[in-house]
Amino acid sequence: MTYQIRIPKVVQKQLQKLKEPTRQRILDSLRQMQEQPRFGNAIKMKNSEGYRLRVGDYRVLYDIDDAAQVVTIRRVAHRRDVYRAP
Repeated sequence: MTYQIRIPKVVQKQLQKLKEPTRQRILDSLRQMQEQPRFGNAIKMKNSEGYRLRVGDYRVLYDIDDAAQVVTIRRVAHRRDVYRAP
């Protein structure tokens, strides 16, 4: 059961701003998410339908649509900034 990963343009820009090693770690995590979107230290967020994945000092916020088997990445940012309004 493979999930499709959707990365909107705004998130692609966030990823491009990161240093290469950090970007690679996040992309590796997204590849793992295709097989199991709730893997590792993914945590259901309070007061939200979304999930949070910790990758070092960075956080990936995403939503899962199990019926359509789609994971939509909402935001990638440093932990100090990720929960603030963009």
